[in-house]
Amino acid sequence: MKKNGHMKKCMGILLLSAVVLSQTGAAKAVSLSSITSESIREKEGQISEAQSEKQQLQSALTDIKALKEQLEGEKASLESYVVALDSNLEEIQQKIAELNGLIEEKEEEIRETEEELEAATLKQEEQYAAMKQRIQMMYEQNDDYYLETILSAESFGDILNKLDYIQMVVDYDDQKLEEYILIREYVEVCKEELDAEKEVLDEAKIGVEKEEASLAQLISAKETEIVVKQGDINNKAAAIAEYEADIKAQNEIIASLEAAVAEERKRIAEESGRKLTYDGGMFAFPAPSMTRISDEYGNRMHPILGVEQFHNGVDMAAPNGSPILAAYDGEVVAAAYSGSMGNYIMIDHGDSLYTIYMHASALYVSKGDLVAKGQKIAAVGSTGRSTGPHLHFSVRKNGSYVSPWGYLG
Repeated sequence: MKKNGHMKKCMGILLLSAVVLSQTGAAKAVSLSSITSESIREKEGQISEAQSEKQQLQSALTDIKALKEQLEGEKASLESYVVALDSNLEEIQQKIAELNGLIEEKEEEIRETEEELEAATLKQEEQYAAMKQRIQMMYEQNDDYYLETILSAESFGDILNKLDYIQMVVDYDDQKLEEYILIREYVEVCKEELDAEKEVLDEAKIGVEKEEASLAQLISAKETEIVVKQGDINNKAAAIAEYEADIKAQNEIIASLEAAVAEERKRIAEESGRKLTYDGGMFAFPAPSMTRISDEYGNRMHPILGVEQFHNGVDMAAPNGSPILAAYDGEVVAAAYSGSMGNYIMIDHGDSLYTIYMHASALYVSKGDLVAKGQKIAAVGSTGRSTGPHLHFSVRKNGSYVSPWGYLG
């Protein structure tokens, strides 16, 4: 009986913890005061979700071998091959963007979980220190502490009050002990959740590396196919004719867009008196991540066909997925795809001045959007008749191509 009473006194070890925790780490204790078995189960559910997320990442990666086999059937026609391959390039680029978004999200979740774990660990340490302090205090008192408390009562009513007080102390100590057990469990599940989130983060990073490698393989395969097709001596004349037809098709698309814009501008001006004008300012550099100029504006010897051709823009080699910026304020008059230009954007800057951005891996604006100088409008890619990631940047004035350098400075 005496031993049982002593154990009950030891269960009172957390009586002082309320005082201790009210003086130290109060801010942390408030955020963790609502920990229950339910919150621990919720954490366990998050761990399961993270594990499932990791498995989904592994199964969603591009099967590059199967994809290349599938594309083999399109090689009879370079045009159909380029279009089919570009659709896959866009899909992989989208996966990379989603994985990079997941990486950012997981890094933030890990930071939050680390803060949560740190707070829970601190509270656990504080509770443990309070328990040791309580144990020491109870052992310094004699074993008859509760009995002396009752015997010191001055009346029967006082005895009942003291018994109620003792019961409240025991109940409170029991409650604090349960809280300590819960916080200890919570610390463990926080550690497990942190490990699970880090596994998902690592898997996402591996996924980005694999998808980027798949993207590079497809771009390389496209480059090889274009070089083979256009460099075949037996088909040289056909390749030149095909190239010239592509350029003609590009020019027809651009010219028709200009004509449509001119007509629309005329209608708007007649109805409202408003007119988009170019104020003569210098352009922003459209490919800030450029590593080199891979092809200049003007007449040059075509690197594959071996004939002199007019190159209507400046080719700016840059990493795949790097930003393409609007060179100047204006309105997007086209944001589309063609087998020759790939994903392209055309912007009207007023006074019959246009800029054109070709071969993008992704487009971030749509026809009719108003854009500002330096705004991110697309991502560098290798769609269309392209043999490597770059931006083909063209400027047109009064219906003709002009050197972009006159506007870029």
